[in-house]
Amino acid sequence: MWAWGAQPRPMESQAGHERRGSFGEPERKFGSEDAMDARSGNPEAQGLPAGHPAVSRGRIGVLLLNLGTPDGTGYWALRRYLKEFLSDRRVIDLPRWEWWPILNLIVLTLRPARKGRDYAKIWNRERNEGPLKTITRAQAEKLAAALGDRPVVTDWAMRYASPSTHSRIARLRGEGCDRLLIVPLYPQYAAATTASACDAAFRALMHLRWQPSLRVAPPYCDDPVYIDALAASIGAHLAALDFAPEALIASFHGMPQRYLDAGDPYHCQVQKTSRLLRDKLGWPAARWHTTFQSRFGSEVWLQPYTSDTVQRLAQAGLRRLAIVAPGFAADCLETLEELGMENRRLFLAHGGLHFACLPCLNDSPEGMRVIEHIVRRELMGWMA
Repeated sequence: MWAWGAQPRPMESQAGHERRGSFGEPERKFGSEDAMDARSGNPEAQGLPAGHPAVSRGRIGVLLLNLGTPDGTGYWALRRYLKEFLSDRRVIDLPRWEWWPILNLIVLTLRPARKGRDYAKIWNRERNEGPLKTITRAQAEKLAAALGDRPVVTDWAMRYASPSTHSRIARLRGEGCDRLLIVPLYPQYAAATTASACDAAFRALMHLRWQPSLRVAPPYCDDPVYIDALAASIGAHLAALDFAPEALIASFHGMPQRYLDAGDPYHCQVQKTSRLLRDKLGWPAARWHTTFQSRFGSEVWLQPYTSDTVQRLAQAGLRRLAIVAPGFAADCLETLEELGMENRRLFLAHGGLHFACLPCLNDSPEGMRVIEHIVRRELMGWMA
């Protein structure tokens, strides 16, 4: 299934390249003879002895990683995506004997059709893809432009579905990247997100004879650049509303409570992000709510739940509400459909009058400032 030895085929996911050569390879000028020699395939130009196999080296790869999105909204596209996602032991850590029949006989029978309808509500029909893919591509392209003429190749991948992590790492190595920076686009660390993204990268390296040197960008839950960017973005969007929210919910993706009990730091990092952001915005603590969304299954997840909080506030007489999603680097099903549509309906059905779900940082100037800051910091020593 994984064609590691194959020539990477041209893909629209390759970011930051103006022209392409005969095999879909980007043609770039870095202003560096060493970098150009690395791409020339000429052993003598690379300082190698005569007769040595041509090698590609001397470049730095930067790979942005996000969770993933199905390749379509139909039943089988969703089934393939959900099977890969929910088969990940980092995501569902139940014993195989217990989870396998639930997944294959119940979840993958009933859930694809419903989730397909949800994806159809937010689908980018022009590109025929999920918005997470559209935004992550744009982030990689803008990062490539920001890094200018450095000997850096920027790309992006998804942990689940396409473009896969292994295919993008193989391409970067084929482009002469002997140093690789992995950037999981998760501000807060969780085993089900950050660690799973690293698992995929490490498995890809197992199939390379010449592995690149590797760095992984750490979580950035309390990075001042990230907090400042969130505050600037949220402040601007709040100012553009035609109503003044009485309360603001900072909604983060949930996880089972037992993951926290087992030592996952996600909950603590979420609370720190939320506190720093509230302080930066100067928002009163009594009007600020940190909640968790997207729970799955019947076990207890991190609380309070976003949907319960939305309903409770409306029933208590709150009429104007805004929700932000600081833990998502890009808008996706969980923000656009779950928060922006489902929770809107819930709020209005229980007496609310005005509701807004504010955009994530995405590829906005604020969002790109965060990504570029992280990449430049983590490339120190590799890149001047």
